[in-house]
Amino acid sequence: MQYLMAIDAGTGSVRAVIFDTLGNQISVSQQEWNHLEEDNVPNSMNFDFKLNWEITKSCIKDSIKQANINSDDILALSATSMREGIILYDKDGNELWGVANVDARASEEVKFLQKNYPTIEEEFYKESGQTFALGALPRLLWLKNNRIDIYNKVANISMIGDWILAKLSGVIATDPSNAGTTGIFSLEKRDWEASMAKKIGLHENIFPKCHEVGTVIGNVSHNASNETNLSINTKVVMGGGDVQLGSAGLGVVELAQVAILGGSFWQQIVNIPSNTKVPKDMSIRVNPHVIPNQSQAEGITFFSGLIMRWFRDAFCDLEKIQAKEKNIDVYELLEEKAKKIPIGSNGIIPIFSDSMNYGKWYHASPSFLNLSIDPTVCNKASMFRSLEENACIISAINLEKIKSFTNIEFNEIVFAGGASKGTLWPQILADVTGYTIKIPKITEATALGAAMAAGVGAKIYPNLISASKELVKWDKTYVPNKEHTKLYNEIKNQWEKVYKEQLNLVDNKLTKSMWKAPGL
Repeated sequence: MQYLMAIDAGTGSVRAVIFDTLGNQISVSQQEWNHLEEDNVPNSMNFDFKLNWEITKSCIKDSIKQANINSDDILALSATSMREGIILYDKDGNELWGVANVDARASEEVKFLQKNYPTIEEEFYKESGQTFALGALPRLLWLKNNRIDIYNKVANISMIGDWILAKLSGVIATDPSNAGTTGIFSLEKRDWEASMAKKIGLHENIFPKCHEVGTVIGNVSHNASNETNLSINTKVVMGGGDVQLGSAGLGVVELAQVAILGGSFWQQIVNIPSNTKVPKDMSIRVNPHVIPNQSQAEGITFFSGLIMRWFRDAFCDLEKIQAKEKNIDVYELLEEKAKKIPIGSNGIIPIFSDSMNYGKWYHASPSFLNLSIDPTVCNKASMFRSLEENACIISAINLEKIKSFTNIEFNEIVFAGGASKGTLWPQILADVTGYTIKIPKITEATALGAAMAAGVGAKIYPNLISASKELVKWDKTYVPNKEHTKLYNEIKNQWEKVYKEQLNLVDNKLTKSMWKAPGL
């Protein structure tokens, strides 16, 4: 039997997953890693590449041990990672500095760029599909302003998944889907745009070779083999960003296909041609896909899954006990209660995440509005349902924004992540959006996408599209109730009006924003 390894470097943990060439998961080893705030640097989130490499090595070795296979039978490996996290290297390929994706230290640099180059963010967005909110340029400028000794040594840059592949092969390289999220990249050319760095006085010669996903960049080095128990015969294959490779792992590989990833944050993804012009209002993010000649329009809904966790832990101690007694998940119990609540959750309006406004991205103060003191109307079940409905409403708004500038029509959505495991939430999503919802069987879509990339490099599959069509299987389908869709359209319109008023309270400093992009 032959195997493929995927290394998935997420925001909170890293895991090594072994699949056979039919897409069956053989083993997985996962460990958490910590991103530490730098002393006296507010909102910083350093990436500890020394400790995290030790953790990664441990996962690789443990995954091989669990699988009980000969490492020579692992034909190829690839990696995927959180986007926006970056690693900087010196001329000898040694790591100098790293930050995780949630690092937000560069607020003053964003303000500086916006003040001194008032049109440059819009100019760069047209080329890259990215704003300064999550990009690398402000962080690099921060490094130049605050750590000049490190900055002067910088000879190369990569993303965190690329870093793992570099540690294993000795080759620093990247791909469009990951590099594109730096904001120093051309969507149409699918390559670095070094002139962006030059325009604001940054190094323009630090960008590694950009390969399409599935390209072999080398083999496991002798040193890495000794450290990980991998074979020097195993090919190291270019991977990509977690959302984009996750899309491939969900079968979302052709133009006009749509996915909603319902995790801690929700993402609404639509595959579009790579030459599509980005929206003039800078409302939506656009990233290169892992499929050549395709990009992905991406809406992001902050904290949708994390809010459910907060609600569970803050208010549902009794339900936790009841769920344990019944040997079911507490969310399953809460959904059963929420099914008895009518559409609209008895008028409750949750104010948490907003629809996406990438160019000026901030949120209102978190709250529930329009509560009743009647406990039969306003209770945990109705509040829980309102949160599920709200995540779907914001997703629908983001999809409408994408449709408005792409002119792409679609009729079904692939729904994945923790939220897709329920029975109520997928139906609400179908009813709110008016589209058929398909649930894939795979639970490890991101890792499977990375395994597909490895398989392309090993010539098991001709390309990612073929791999996806061969390996992705379907579990459930939810059909929208059109009468419910009409009701939800009215609720959606009301929610948008109310949220706008809540933002005014933040603007007038009467309430505190749940989250603001750097520079706002």
